[in-house]
Amino acid sequence: MAADHNPERPELPLPQLHAFAVLAEELHFGHAAARLGIAQPPLSQQIRRLEARVGHPLFTRTPGRITLTPAGHALLPAARHALTTLADGLTAARAVATGHTGALRIGFAASLALTVLPGLLRTHREHYPDVHLDITEMTTAPQLAALHAETIDIGLLREPPADDPTLAFRTILTEPFVAVLPTNHPLAAHRTVPLHHLADAPFVLLPRDAGPGLHDRITTLCATAGFTPRVTQEAVEWQTVCALVEAGLGISLAPTSIRRIRLEGVAFRPVEPGEERTRVAVAWRRDDANPLVGNLLASISRKTG
Repeated sequence: MAADHNPERPELPLPQLHAFAVLAEELHFGHAAARLGIAQPPLSQQIRRLEARVGHPLFTRTPGRITLTPAGHALLPAARHALTTLADGLTAARAVATGHTGALRIGFAASLALTVLPGLLRTHREHYPDVHLDITEMTTAPQLAALHAETIDIGLLREPPADDPTLAFRTILTEPFVAVLPTNHPLAAHRTVPLHHLADAPFVLLPRDAGPGLHDRITTLCATAGFTPRVTQEAVEWQTVCALVEAGLGISLAPTSIRRIRLEGVAFRPVEPGEERTRVAVAWRRDDANPLVGNLLASISRKTG
């Protein structure tokens, strides 16, 4: 039997391999054709074409019985492997295309670990258990830079900018502010703290370049109360801010979720007036068509309503 070689086509077409593998299992043209959903003549044609490509018979045909030739026995494992590999590849491609697998890079503000982050990640993993979440703690400004540099896919941040045309934002939470005080501070004995009573106190705040929006919201809050905060210490992490307050180096204003940081020497008190709130948002690139991003946004909608 002359071999049919064409360098522009695969050496062994997958439909022919599929027909061969099914026939090798059934060893009956009628049964194999039924499994393949075709008539017997097209099946016979597929097998003859494959045998022409191989250059040798793959089946011995006798009345009422067919068996694999040595060449058929040799080809069968490779045919099964090729078909399995293709099936696995199709499954993987569909999973990636629908956002059911892959790696999603998320930046998050540290304070969100005290509020929405654990529940959000738990909800997302329940729906997409095969997605790897690469999570990095970052303040707002580095998150925005990382989104622009495409080194993260999603940001969970405070006080997003209002004028970034390349990024989209969705508010997922707003929080009031609390005063962060040493427990021996006179104002710690009050149930609430009028903001103007903090006018003369030294402040411990996050540096503005770490989170311009939140920093400006706090200073605006103080300005509304008639004073400019006298910042004597800065710290990037709220845990450190609270530790410096406990050490007596100043007081602070923080989102109310910070009160979940438990330090014996720190008291958290609601401030008056208490209408001002800080905004938490999810951020992503407007032109990002990654299905992983869309699925996380859907998880956020499920979690936050």
